[in-house]
Amino acid sequence: MSDYNVMIARQRKWMLYLLAILLIGAIFLPYPRVLLGLLLGTMASFYNLWMLQKKIVDFTEAVANQSSTRGIGMVSRFAAAILAVIVALRFEEYFHIIAVLIGLMTSYVVIMIDVMVFRKKD
Repeated sequence: MSDYNVMIARQRKWMLYLLAILLIGAIFLPYPRVLLGLLLGTMASFYNLWMLQKKIVDFTEAVANQSSTRGIGMVSRFAAAILAVIVALRFEEYFHIIAVLIGLMTSYVVIMIDVMVFRKKD
């Protein structure tokens, strides 16, 4: 398995752990609205991370095969983020909107932490 595939698997695993922690926190802690907002935003962020990684693999294969290339799915990732915000606004009693926006950024935080931790090992 290439280094990129290992990195992809590691980042997805960290995001799934974070989702599990947020779900458990939403069930047991006294701040369910905030934690459900973080959970919703992180789920959209995880989808965006998965979609970006998939599109990058497709893009690099297309470049390697010298075939026509498509974009990296910016519109679909924006649509997922907008959908999460719309759900949070529609169901304000369950989701905290600021927490959803913070949750949307979690995949980028996971990517930065992954780069910092595993670049120091090299």
